[in-house]
Amino acid sequence: MKGDLFQDGADENRAHAFAFAADVSGSMGQGIAVAFAKRWPAFAEAFRAANLQVGDVFAWTPDQNVWVYALGLSSGDKKPKVSVLIRALDAMVERATADGVHRIAMPKVGGGKGGIDPLRVKAVLTEAGSRTTISLVVFEQFVRAKPAADKTEE
Repeated sequence: MKGDLFQDGADENRAHAFAFAADVSGSMGQGIAVAFAKRWPAFAEAFRAANLQVGDVFAWTPDQNVWVYALGLSSGDKKPKVSVLIRALDAMVERATADGVHRIAMPKVGGGKGGIDPLRVKAVLTEAGSRTTISLVVFEQFVRAKPAADKTEE
């Protein structure tokens, strides 16, 4: 899918989530993590304070209808592994099920820092998606949403 994943809220009345691959060191200074930190500064602060381990998931919510899941895929300069991606995805799906989430939007994961082969990542995500009723939606291409027209200028 292409588009602005932050505009993904297919049904605003049902719980939905956003997820991304994270460096467990707490650094949010590269890639999509920067966008998450700017959008939700309280999330970034809580994430830095968490003691996330590789393969774990950090869950945070600004309200009861939106969740953010940081998948702990790497640590510093260490390359992410397929087994870690699988463990983190399983933990995220388990947590999202408990949170009542029906849809998780995420950018491509696991490919940064000389990461996991994109075809392998796609296969892992497809397999994870087949084992849950939660829709896992991957935004492979970012396209910024156009701002809504200002109705007061009419």
